[in-house]
Amino acid sequence: MCKYVIEGAHRLYGSAEIHGAKNSALPILAASIVCKGMNVIHNCPELSDIDATVNILRHLGCTVRRENDTVTVDSSVITQNGIPDDLMREMRSSVIFLGAILSRTGEVTLSTPGGCEIGLRPIDIHLDGIEKLGAEVLSEYGLVKCRTNGRLHGTKINLSFPSVGATENIMIAAATADGVTVITNAAREPEISDLADFLNRGGARIAGAGESTIVIEGVRELTGAEHTVIPDRIVAASYLAAAACTGGSVELSNVIPAHLEPVLNVFEESGCRVDVNGRKLVLNAPNRLKNVKMIRTMPYPGFPTDIQAPVASMLTLARGTSLIVETIFESRYKYIGELVRFGAKINVDGRMAVIEGVPSLHGASVVSPDLRGGMALIIAGLAAEGTTVVEDDGHIDRGYEFPERVLSKLNAKIKRTDQDD
Repeated sequence: MCKYVIEGAHRLYGSAEIHGAKNSALPILAASIVCKGMNVIHNCPELSDIDATVNILRHLGCTVRRENDTVTVDSSVITQNGIPDDLMREMRSSVIFLGAILSRTGEVTLSTPGGCEIGLRPIDIHLDGIEKLGAEVLSEYGLVKCRTNGRLHGTKINLSFPSVGATENIMIAAATADGVTVITNAAREPEISDLADFLNRGGARIAGAGESTIVIEGVRELTGAEHTVIPDRIVAASYLAAAACTGGSVELSNVIPAHLEPVLNVFEESGCRVDVNGRKLVLNAPNRLKNVKMIRTMPYPGFPTDIQAPVASMLTLARGTSLIVETIFESRYKYIGELVRFGAKINVDGRMAVIEGVPSLHGASVVSPDLRGGMALIIAGLAAEGTTVVEDDGHIDRGYEFPERVLSKLNAKIKRTDQDD
């Protein structure tokens, strides 16, 4: 358990660099299992989810080392085809190892993964895709067992929902399958394209990643690859929300503005000026934000569910009423009860949140419910008058690399204390 202690009502300004995308780094690290040999992954953030992934890789027999933001994975030897329950429970996205281990060893046993409790995230779509590739799948009593006789077989797979994780799992497994695999209604997130780029560097033949149809021509074997992870668009948007909430002016470097277009439209609607210069973004916020008529979370290229909470926190201080509709996860409003402690006026009806902007927030003692909700509370604390204490049980570390250092560089008065301090 740690605490973020924030002296609020300080305008954010200055510049910061955005670290690599967690949601790219995790599947790329998992995919290093099928890229047999030495894999060098640059711009890999220091996050607890990355640490959990590294622990799984080491359990499977890989040799892993980190030097600054570069992680090297030697997957020449794999000694295990299962992941113990304690390692699986450390993060929800551990299910991404399913396709990689199955493809490499022909058999895999996993338990139900853990992670933030933001709603049901069934892995049925993953298992259905793996089964269509020719694997035998057994799922019961919290365990998933898959096996195949020889190589998997390419096929046509239409996803019932454009699941990011299922698209990644199928893509990794199909990279070394016999024949051609076509995924339709595939997820289109930038992280899908990043994973495909990594696999292609290892010898895969994947076309169409980032579009709704992905074609994978299976090859016999993949080799080690070197790759640089794309910037984290969710982290970038979170710091933009923090700046906007405090009436600030910040420059973010190491971003890909095109990945942020669905979010930048919302910032501009709220009255912020956003300027793009190559891989840099500059946001200048007004003294008080305007309301945003409606935000509806959608799969990419729609508004991302992962930035819903930070933006909701920002809108608590906007002039007028804003509406958010959460269409992806049914339990992603757990942070709202904590925001109300700051004096925010928010009403939730099912998947809809109505935010009535208030002139000011006041500091509060709050508890982080999950990763993105925890960042939303930090953002509220930065804007609130007085002192805020955010208690966090490791959620924020899963997706934000040393946020207190980044925000302090942007003029925030924030410090982190751990339980033993």
